[in-house]
Amino acid sequence: SVRRARDAPRVAAGAHSKPGRNTMATAADRFNINSQLEHLQSRYVGTGHADTNRFEWAVNIHRDSYASYYGHHTMLQYFAIAENESIGRVKYNMMQKMLLPCGLPPEREEE
Repeated sequence: SVRRARDAPRVAAGAHSKPGRNTMATAADRFNINSQLEHLQSRYVGTGHADTNRFEWAVNIHRDSYASYYGHHTMLQYFAIAENESIGRVKYNMMQKMLLPCGLPPEREEE
């Protein structure tokens, strides 16, 4: 006979967690998570930091997207067909767009 999902034994909620383990985050857990986040932000430019403004965030997103498209040949083929251009021209255009994907940065207010 075929076993169905409805015939499987029922498991009580939380039965898979370790007994005696509190599910609330402790201060040590929060410190560990924050230190991991700081490590990621110092290692990888695109993850941002506390002072990242909207423009810098948008530039990171656009550059990351163009880099992904550039690295996936099938996406380049798709864009080339949609734009009626050669793949080489699409690659060139994407590299040019990566320089200033969102235009010139806004002027900063001096404090």
